[in-house]
Amino acid sequence: MIELRGIGKTYQMGSTELVALAEVNLDIARNEYVALVGPSGSGKSTMMNVLGCLDLPTTGTYTLDGEPVAGLSEDQLARVRNRKIGFIFQSYYLMPRTTITDNVAQPLIYRGIAPGVRRERANAALARVGLEERTLHKPNELSGGQRQRVAIARALVGRPDVLLADEPTGNLDSKTAREIMGLFGDLHRDGMTIIIVTHDSAVAAHCRRVVRLHDGRIVEDQPQ
Repeated sequence: MIELRGIGKTYQMGSTELVALAEVNLDIARNEYVALVGPSGSGKSTMMNVLGCLDLPTTGTYTLDGEPVAGLSEDQLARVRNRKIGFIFQSYYLMPRTTITDNVAQPLIYRGIAPGVRRERANAALARVGLEERTLHKPNELSGGQRQRVAIARALVGRPDVLLADEPTGNLDSKTAREIMGLFGDLHRDGMTIIIVTHDSAVAAHCRRVVRLHDGRIVEDQPQ
């Protein structure tokens, strides 16, 4: 599913060159459940941006589902993100004035899918995360855990190849965090490829493989 070879990423900070990733090699197969872990400054956020086609590496090659990412235009990268990757963020990024069905359906608008089909698929995604009775609610009528479930449904609605979650339990209490990680476990058992970026060892413990970064390099890659 994912193949990184010799990936490097540098940023120019005035006259200083900051190395965020250095010579990273990584393979992730379909239906793997992987945690990318490391302290602040380890390179995991940069890795997430590269994996999610939000940023291009400075050196090396990235192949996603058999397709080289290098050389794609901004429009092509946007299509890859919309069709192949489901994003889940710590802060949810929900539209406060619209129903959760409309929130979940939003990615399908960019594919030109008819409104009725969008609603049907959005409600099916909400049912998958246990919110089938909340479809007409707005985000401010939901708990933090329910809002994160909406964000997961929105990531699922496009039927992506990969779910990419950035600190998905960072704003949740420990009980709700365990429930959300349980949901990720269910999705993995259903065949979904999941990558979770986290600094939290308790979150990483739910995954089946842990890739640890330090100073922009992979220093450990172990199944568990």
